[in-house]
Amino acid sequence: MAHSHDHGSHGQDVHGHSHGAGHLHGSTDKKRVLIAACLTGGFMVAEALGGLLTGSLALLADAGHMLADSIALGLAWYAFHLAGRPATVRLTYGFGRVKTLVAYTNGIAIFAIALWIVYEAWGRLIAPAPVLGGPMLVVAIAGLLVNILSFFVLHGGDRENLNMRGAILHVLGDLLGSAAAIVAALIILATGWTPIDPILSVLVSLLILSTAWSLMREAAHVLLEGVPASLDRDVIAKDLEGAVKGVREVHHMHVWSLDGSSNMATLHACLNDGVDAHMAVSAIKKRLAAEHGISHATVEPEFGHCADDDDDHDHSHDHAHHTAPHRGHYH
Repeated sequence: MAHSHDHGSHGQDVHGHSHGAGHLHGSTDKKRVLIAACLTGGFMVAEALGGLLTGSLALLADAGHMLADSIALGLAWYAFHLAGRPATVRLTYGFGRVKTLVAYTNGIAIFAIALWIVYEAWGRLIAPAPVLGGPMLVVAIAGLLVNILSFFVLHGGDRENLNMRGAILHVLGDLLGSAAAIVAALIILATGWTPIDPILSVLVSLLILSTAWSLMREAAHVLLEGVPASLDRDVIAKDLEGAVKGVREVHHMHVWSLDGSSNMATLHACLNDGVDAHMAVSAIKKRLAAEHGISHATVEPEFGHCADDDDDHDHSHDHAHHTAPHRGHYH
């Protein structure tokens, strides 16, 4: 079997540009996450002390968020750091998917924190504890300002990146926690009704849980190599069959994302007799990059029937297929 490696000038340009833009985003995102981690971790200690002194669950809940978030932001920073490393013989795609793995882990951490807050709040509702509204309000306002600063630092980053979105989600949870603590402090100062403290803590936790579930679901989809939400595999296959001259059929097509932003594909292209395989593969790559945002594709041209049909595999998930030896394997 002959093996050829065909990228084509356009394919190289697109692929190179994608890596360049990704590197630029990754560098600035890495700095943004590090700044947010330092801000969050620094204030977390003050808020935890404030929560213990005032007896406020809302402050302790927010401090708990900030503790986990400073750790999560540190992991997010390290994920960006790893993603900048080149591919190795053992990790041929490099470390890009570490960011998605960290995003998924962050979602699990948020779930755990939110459930702990709900548990603590239930205990406070059964046996209300005294809360010092004045000091609580001062600490909560300071926390809100720090979280707003962290949020704006992260908000300017690449929000298509799952790792960055996970970091933003953590800080957003802290921001909501601080806002809830402020409201609780004001109500306690005005009415003396302390149950508002655990009640608002639970409401914030429920809001965070729904967003965390969305993040985990998207990260899991990437880890399972599902088709990106913005793409339709069958539509892309039909487009190639109609737009690329000499392509009779596209089958055994797989489309996935490496890290939530860099899309990839593999496919078999059944060509008409007499078609130049090199030219057809180049045209397919150009079409995938220009029309569908797929920066890297592996295309296997075939004449006659598909050799894979001789294997005893279940191809029910593929677009369509034929049979006979293929000629060459193009990357």
